Amino acid sequence: MDSDPVVPWWKRLFFRLAARKPMAAILRESEQSQMNRTLGCLQLICISIGAIIGAGIFVLTGVAAAENAGPAVIVSFLIAGFVSGLSALSYSEFSTMVPISGSAFSYTYASMGELLAWIVGWDLTLEYVVGAATVCVSWSSYVVTFFSDAFNVQFTKKTTQAPVLWNNDRLAFEVNHGSYINIPAIFVALMVTTLLILGIKQSAIVNQVIVAVKIVVILVFIFASIQYVDRANYSPFVPPRQNNSYGAKGVFQGVQRLLFSYIGFDAVSTAAQEARNPGRNLPIAICASLCICTVLYVGVSAVLCGIAPYSTLGVASPITFALQAHPNT
Repeated sequence: MDSDPVVPWWKRLFFRLAARKPMAAILRESEQSQMNRTLGCLQLICISIGAIIGAGIFVLTGVAAAENAGPAVIVSFLIAGFVSGLSALSYSEFSTMVPISGSAFSYTYASMGELLAWIVGWDLTLEYVVGAATVCVSWSSYVVTFFSDAFNVQFTKKTTQAPVLWNNDRLAFEVNHGSYINIPAIFVALMVTTLLILGIKQSAIVNQVIVAVKIVVILVFIFASIQYVDRANYSPFVPPRQNNSYGAKGVFQGVQRLLFSYIGFDAVSTAAQEARNPGRNLPIAICASLCICTVLYVGVSAVLCGIAPYSTLGVASPITFALQAHPNT
């Protein structure tokens, strides 16, 4: 009697790394989840908008205009929104087929195997670490500006800036002499972490309030600042190429930078097991939030470049800086 052939070790390793999670097991886990399904469509949209709107609209808009595209940052936002929309359609389809927490990790595990899912999982971790750090630094800058304007309290550079900064002209990191740690950014991160620990229901309520405040502030900025728009600031709409900035290439460099500001629309897919009717509500939340944020991005960038010369907006808090040039704002 012949014995079964011995499978080489490398084949066993390959089959193990390429093993996919059966769809039946995924659906069973989704149905047996101990998480409370408390999130409706509106709450999911707010979670996605809250994840998207942050450093992109409050900081990157000015930086991309000053260093990359000029007033054509408006076009950069539209292109970045279109590209993100293609990704959003994929997320929408996957969230319907695989209604389980884990976002791209779970989708990859179900379709491509364990090894690629492991790689995607670490990519997601890196994405959110970098994204969260950028947003915290952005809010840190606005906190410092707020205390300076409202209470005349001046924070030192030592405790409000990172010891290393990126130089876009030299395309290299440089030592930020005299700076050691960004305490306000750390405080913001700890505050948000504490809120998340409290639970998804409490976090969703606070997130809805914050999103409402952010949208109101953005709309007030857009409509209240239109009167200060100077059409001369839009000329030239696409500045001529200078060193590593502007021109048609600068517009697409702006797209590359601004794609970062759209990170977050996929975050809602991680709440699949806490959503009511995820197969219907998740795709609606993903697409609706992306459309809303694209409109807000374009509106803010158009007004911001109109009330201040684009070359002056490469600061940590460009909206505050632009408004300071106009009295009673």
